[in-house]
Amino acid sequence: MSLPALRLKRNEDKRLRNGHLWVFSNEVDTRLTPLKGLPPGTLARVQDAAGKDVGLAFVSPQSLICARLVSRDAHAPIDRDFFQARLARALALRERHFPVPFYRWVYGEGDLLPGLVVDRYGDYLVVQTATWGMENALPLILDALSALVQPRGILLKNNGSARKLEGLPAVLETARDSIPERLAVEENGCRFQVDVLGGQKTGWFYDHRANRARLRDWVAGRRVLDLFSYVGGWGVQAAAFGAREVLCVDSSAPALALVHENARLNQVEARVHTHAGDVFAVLKELAEAPPFDVVILDPPAFIKSRKDMAEGVQAYRRVNQLALKVLAADGMLVSASCSHHLSRDLLLEQVARAAAQQRAPLQLLAEGHQDLDHPIHPGIPESAYIKALFLHRTQE
Repeated sequence: MSLPALRLKRNEDKRLRNGHLWVFSNEVDTRLTPLKGLPPGTLARVQDAAGKDVGLAFVSPQSLICARLVSRDAHAPIDRDFFQARLARALALRERHFPVPFYRWVYGEGDLLPGLVVDRYGDYLVVQTATWGMENALPLILDALSALVQPRGILLKNNGSARKLEGLPAVLETARDSIPERLAVEENGCRFQVDVLGGQKTGWFYDHRANRARLRDWVAGRRVLDLFSYVGGWGVQAAAFGAREVLCVDSSAPALALVHENARLNQVEARVHTHAGDVFAVLKELAEAPPFDVVILDPPAFIKSRKDMAEGVQAYRRVNQLALKVLAADGMLVSASCSHHLSRDLLLEQVARAAAQQRAPLQLLAEGHQDLDHPIHPGIPESAYIKALFLHRTQE
C-alpha cells in the first residue's frame, strides 16, 4: 500500500535522527506536503528535505505535535504483529523486574509506542490512547494485548487532557468483558484498592513505587504527614513500614475513604488518620500543632504547560515553605514533582529558597526518579518527569 509522505523543511530531521519521535507542525514543508489535507491518524512516511525516508509516523494535523514516529523502517507493516511484538518486548521488561503483575505495561514514547499507555492490575488492563493514530489502531492493540495475557477485562479510560489537544472525544468504556468498580494493587508488600473508573488517571500511580519503598529508611517510629495523599500510596506504606502515626491530607473525600479502606487492608488503621481540605490551607492550620518527623509532599503537576511556569514555580516554592513550617528539627522532607516542565535543578532551587526563607537548613540525602516501568527515552527529555528529593532538616 502506498503511504502519503510528510516532507520536512531543511535540517528539521536532525532531532528525529538523534532519537526523538516527535514532528512539530512548523517543521513540515507544507508547500510540498499539505499537512491539513491528511485525515487525523493517517500513517505517513516522514522524509527529510531531500526526500529521504526517516520513518513512519501517525499524523495529527491539528496538533502542535503533528506526527509521532512509530518505526524507523519506512517499509514496516504497522499491523497486529507489529503491535504484538512491541507489546511483548515491553511486557518482558516488566516481568523480568516485577514479581507481581502490577505495573505500567506501556509507557508511550519510552516503549516506542507514542500516544499509548497501558496499566496492568493483575488480570485487568486500563488503556489510554492520546493520539488519533493509536485511537485508530485500537482494535489491533486490543487484540495483541488479549493474545499476550488473556485479561479478564480491559477498560478504555480516555478522558485525559491530551485527547482534547488532539480533538479526540472523551471515552470511558469497557473494551473486553467487564471491570469491577475496584481493582487491587500490590506494591512493596502492601495491598491497595483503587477506583479505576472514577479515580485520577488510571486509578493508581505506579511511577513512585521505588521512591515509596525508600520510606523504609526514614519512617519507623515517627509521625508522618502525607500531603496530596490521594488513596494513601505513600501514607499507608509509611504506616506499614513502622510509622507510629500518619496523617493523610487530600481535598477528595472519595480518595480519603479509600485511604481508610487501604489502611484496614494492611492492618494499620489505628495509626492512619485523614484530613479533608485544601493542602495549602491545611498546612497553615497545622503550623500551630506539634511538628511532624516526616513530611511527604507529592502534589499534582503545578506546571502543565510552559505558560504555567511562573505561577507553577511559585506554587512549588510556597508549598515547600509551608511544609517546612510543620517539619520538626532532625525531620525528613520528601519533596516530589511530576511536572516534566520543572527540572530537577529548578525544583531543588525552590526547595532551597523555601528553606532559606524558613531558616530551616536542609541536607539532600537521596534522590529518586520514575520507576523502571516508566522507561526514559534518552532522545526524548519529555519522557523524564518524576523527581523526588529526600531532605534532612538539620540545625545551624
